[in-house]
Order: sequence, then structure tokens, then C-alpha cells
Amino acid sequence: MKDFFTLVEIDDVAATVRSLTNHKPRIGMILGSGLGSLADSIKNADHIPYSELPNWPKPTVQGHAGKLVVGNLEGKSVIVMQGRTHYYEGVNMAQIGLPVRVMQRLGVEILIVTNAAGAINPQYVPGDVMFISDHIALLTMTGNNPLRGPNLDELGPRFPDMSQAYSRKLISLAQEVAAENQIQTYTGVYVALSGPSFETPADLRFLKTIGADAVGMSTVPEVIVARHGGTQVLGISGISNKANLDGSTITTHEEVLEAGNILVPKLTTIISGLLASL
Repeated sequence: MKDFFTLVEIDDVAATVRSLTNHKPRIGMILGSGLGSLADSIKNADHIPYSELPNWPKPTVQGHAGKLVVGNLEGKSVIVMQGRTHYYEGVNMAQIGLPVRVMQRLGVEILIVTNAAGAINPQYVPGDVMFISDHIALLTMTGNNPLRGPNLDELGPRFPDMSQAYSRKLISLAQEVAAENQIQTYTGVYVALSGPSFETPADLRFLKTIGADAVGMSTVPEVIVARHGGTQVLGISGISNKANLDGSTITTHEEVLEAGNILVPKLTTIISGLLASL
């Protein structure tokens, strides 16, 4: 398992993608658990299984199809990851960051990242949409940073600023689209843990204390890599289960996937409207 990828290795994957599609995407998307059917709206799509891409991490979790969908959505050329790989699946941070690096080398300028997240904020209920205004990088801040290793100076600085990890302009545009379509949304802080175990009630009370509104097992490593390379990011959490601050409920992955059935129509409307407005 490689600890980091060279620019030559990243460009090799990008060249493979180019050989399998004539589209030139400028907007990338990463779809989380149960949200993969968002990609069904893409027109003139080319489907590229991850297995055809060198060094590309392969997802092992239900709800992650494991392929790229490249095509047109709302008149924009897009590349969509239908499923992602998580740190808990046994990959390292370099592998998690590789798809974002490849998108950047393909010319992607905006990355829309979605995830299924558990509620910490008691106000949230399953099926709610939360735009990520900021994150707490518990998964990466103690050493597991995806930028660890030699810096790729061609892509970004050794010490990238993360004060505006999520584009305020994109959040504002997405909020406008949601309001126009009578979709209630929230804006909050996402915290990333390693998983795969769900959080204890004490974990959740701690995370609430430090300012988190929703918790998941992804997204932050990809966002760090995106921002290092200058890519604008919109992060969206689909709330999949209620806050279990007192230990009165049991959280399951099936519950997460079921919430996706409620969330996909909302996210499809928001993302399609956002793309049309860009």
C-alpha cells in the first residue's frame, strides 16, 4: 500500500479516464452512502468501473456502487464518484485523496461532496439536509492527514490555508435553490471520525460540546486534498439518523441507506439547481 502518489502516477490515472470518455468535466461530485442514485440524472453518461483505474481505491460497503459516471448534468460537464472508499476499509489517506487529485488533473474546478451523517444537533431529523460550513478534522488532525509526505508543488503549497474549506458562495447559491424549492436546510459543522463503529452517547455529547452538528466517517480527507489544489468545495450532509445523546436508540447501516431514499430527491433538486445557476 503506497504512502503517497507521485504526480506521474496521478497523471497515469487521469490519462486512463481520458481514454474512456470524451467528456471534459469541470465539476466533480463524490456521492456518499445511499446517495449513488443521484448519478442516474446524468445525460450521455460514460460509466467507468473503479477496477479499470490503476491504484484507485475500491469500496467494499453496501450503498457504494464503485464506478465513475462522466457526462452532462444541467448543461455542465461532470464527473461523479458513485461511491467512495473510507479509511476504515483498510486503505490509507493517500488512496482516499487520489480520486480528488485525478479530478484536479482532469480540470475539475468545483467539487461537490455528499455524505450520510448522523445528527448531533438535536434539532435535526433523518432526511434533513445540512450544508457544511466548516469541519472538525478529528480523523486527520493527529497525523493521518492526506497531505502527509512529499508536497506536490505543482498542485498546491506545503501549508494550505483551511480557514474557508467550504465555499461561502456555493453554500449561498445552494441555499437559494433549496428555498426556491421549499426544501428546508440547515448549515452546520461536520466532524469526521474513522469508524466503522458508530458513536457512543458519550462520544456524541463530547462532539456536541466541541461544536459539531453532524458526524460521519468521510469527506474531510477529500476536502483537504481539494483545497490544497485550489478546488472550490460544496459539502452536503444528508442526515441519516437522529442524535442518540442518551443511548435510547440503536443506529444501523440499514437506517442510513433508508434515509437515502428521502434524501436523494432533495439533493438531486438542490444540486441540479445549483449547476444550472453556475
